[in-house]
Amino acid sequence: MALELTGKAAGIYDGIRQAPIVSPHGHCDPAWFAKNQPFTDPAELLVIPDHYVFRMLYSQGVPLEKLGVGVPAEKRDPREVFRLFAKHWHLFLGTPSQLWIEYVLRETLGCDLSLNADASDTVYDHIDAWLADPANRPRALFDRFGIEVLATTDAALDPLTHHQTIKDSDWGGRVVPTFRPDALLNPRAPGWASDLTSLGAMTKQDTSSYHGFLAALRERRAAFKARGATVTDHAIEVPQTIWLDNPADTYAALVSGDMSQADAFHGHMLIEMAQMSLDDGLVMQLHAGSRRNTNHALFEQFGPDKGADVPIAVDWVRGLEPLLNRVGNDPRLTLILFTLDETTYARELAPMAGHWPCLRIGPPWWFHDSAAGIARYLDQVVETAGYYNLAGFNDDTRAFLSIPARHDLWRRAISLHLAAQIERGYFDANTAADLARLLATDLARSTYRLD
Repeated sequence: MALELTGKAAGIYDGIRQAPIVSPHGHCDPAWFAKNQPFTDPAELLVIPDHYVFRMLYSQGVPLEKLGVGVPAEKRDPREVFRLFAKHWHLFLGTPSQLWIEYVLRETLGCDLSLNADASDTVYDHIDAWLADPANRPRALFDRFGIEVLATTDAALDPLTHHQTIKDSDWGGRVVPTFRPDALLNPRAPGWASDLTSLGAMTKQDTSSYHGFLAALRERRAAFKARGATVTDHAIEVPQTIWLDNPADTYAALVSGDMSQADAFHGHMLIEMAQMSLDDGLVMQLHAGSRRNTNHALFEQFGPDKGADVPIAVDWVRGLEPLLNRVGNDPRLTLILFTLDETTYARELAPMAGHWPCLRIGPPWWFHDSAAGIARYLDQVVETAGYYNLAGFNDDTRAFLSIPARHDLWRRAISLHLAAQIERGYFDANTAADLARLLATDLARSTYRLD
């Protein structure tokens, strides 16, 4: 196992290694737990849905079609997809994908073989047999992984049927939705006008008016809360908030087709979402610093989320100033910030979270959720924000089997960090043990209001 621990770090890790998994933000499909059907095949499990995997292979000239991406299930050969993946396994050396997938193979799937072209079929057959065992259905794995709670991410118009099925079942697993309204808040989102119509029909509100639009959003937030949601989630390329004096007029112009104020309206709606959180208690997450779908040809052929999203520089201070000066002093609001621009950790996010009562800093996200990324994060934020202004850990994954691997890597990384802090004389081993539990589970529970 990479990131082997010794001495003080090993002792700290031993105290949190078996702690429950709190997974407050991710992209697992609630249908897995509602239907509790077997995962289909090894390629669908480890390759096809994982943009960490196929973006690396694409960078070395492997066509996405050859990996089964965008290909109907009946027209792809999962064994051939897995063979191609195994043949190129060396590309992942030194990456977090290597650590996660090796952990999944060894600890979860019970396969001690190394991935390579020669072993591909043997590994495939091992996984295929494992998937056929009823003991490895999604609900059983959820329980075996020690997951205390798992939050999915769901569009605002999602009827939440799968979540209701889970809630009505006799299974005790806690799977909750997360309210993701980006497609409704951003007038530039594809299908925005038709989504407004659907929102009105779903809530029986007149979404042709701004007042009706806000009322409809409140109804959907309440519906999510009724099914266990504690959080909203928002993505924006550059953090930009603005308070419009006449939002109803701007909304009317947008509905009529005038998009000149679309970006300003999106920024205004982020403040409206924060204000709604004061009323209903939902924690707010904001992800910024990613320019999406930069490979236009891939986007046109395969759609979004195909590995071409790239980090960009952002300005959190000026971007959030309107929101924070309107609601940031109110302790009822919790706003968790995630960035792909690591240069902002020490310069902006840590000083901001170390001052504004509402702010918490999310863990390293996406390109930076690696051992080195976690170390950089802690080194840059703790001195200014401390530990209690962090949000703990979330795995933010679509790959269900990787959840224990990701939490294990985080726990090893924080153990190394805390051991180094002991050596520096910041605190003793007992305090480090307390902080380890805080960072492993307790901060996520409290920040996401999952207690």
